[in-house]
Amino acid sequence: MQMKRDISFLYLEDGSVYRGWSFFNTFRSTGEVVFNTGMTGYQEIITDPSYYNQILLFTYPEIGNTGVNLTDIESDRSCIKGLICKNICIQSSNWRSKSSLVSYLIQYRIPHIFGVDTRYITKIIRSKGAMIGCISSQRLISIELLSIIRSFKSSYLSRMVNDITTRRNYQWSPDLPTLSTYIFDKKKQLPVNPLKVVVIDYGVKFNILNRLFSHGCSVQVVSFDTSYEKIIALKPDGILLSNGPGDPASIEKQKISIIQKLISLNIPVFGICLGHQLLSLAAGTNTYKLSFGHRGLNHPSGLHDTVKVTSQNHGYVIYNTQGSNSLLQVSGYNLNDGTISIVAHKIKPAFSVQYHPEASPGSHDSDFLFEHFIKVMTLCKLMTS
Repeated sequence: MQMKRDISFLYLEDGSVYRGWSFFNTFRSTGEVVFNTGMTGYQEIITDPSYYNQILLFTYPEIGNTGVNLTDIESDRSCIKGLICKNICIQSSNWRSKSSLVSYLIQYRIPHIFGVDTRYITKIIRSKGAMIGCISSQRLISIELLSIIRSFKSSYLSRMVNDITTRRNYQWSPDLPTLSTYIFDKKKQLPVNPLKVVVIDYGVKFNILNRLFSHGCSVQVVSFDTSYEKIIALKPDGILLSNGPGDPASIEKQKISIIQKLISLNIPVFGICLGHQLLSLAAGTNTYKLSFGHRGLNHPSGLHDTVKVTSQNHGYVIYNTQGSNSLLQVSGYNLNDGTISIVAHKIKPAFSVQYHPEASPGSHDSDFLFEHFIKVMTLCKLMTS
């Protein structure tokens, strides 16, 4: 099948330029260029709010083989600023496919470039670190590119969570089946007295909500700027701090203080990804940015002789858990580079993970963490009743 192709360009802030193709013209998009090593899951990744303001490079040489369906989405929008691929499959083949990835990119006007050497670009990012880049359908001169990058750098970390969080609080009830329908025994109705989980939305993925729902929880999603008083007024049995984009240190101290107050109660708190970093900041640790981050589906995580294969997507990690002010103990590490991946509060029923236990996409080794969260909530509820 022949498709119309237009010349496009990828510019990196180190001055390098790469020429490729796109399936539509007249676009320009700027973002932080990062790479993901997953062989599949491109639809979930494209709609993952944690990738907000990022241009995503897939290291796998061809994506789009299974097309796009109506269920494997993690939000109601495309969250990435652009896509970089070696090859994009034109004709998809999968029983759940509703359209091709090419049609999806054209329909939602997602900036993209293909036909470039993604292996070479990945090696550049690994050696120089993640950098700002620009995908454009037109040639850019050096002065123009410098201005674009400076403008983006001055604003891209600010208000990222503000932009991606929910605009209204809502009760989660999935109307459509999701990937978990075919893998897990999903409950269709809530029990008579379900555990109530309040999810603070920093950029939550739909499958996190689905996993809580499938375990029989009533799930209330609230904006990240919801006050402590309003959260407590919902009378939660547990609180989940969701994933999300950006630098955790850029979150206002007032929001961190709310997490501190929540942790001080005997209500179980579960943090995922950005939520893990924010819980850790509230408990007295620090964070720093990785050179090129962890983004893929097969990162080993564990402690001693226990190893789980995990799905990860983050550019920041925590450290200094042994500091005098820290209330956390480490329960797991990323076994590739030794960074902290699991922590638990020493006193309160709070814990968090740097990876994605809902595994969408990814392995399901860590789905037990939702079961653990349920057990802790149940126990705490019995103790206070």
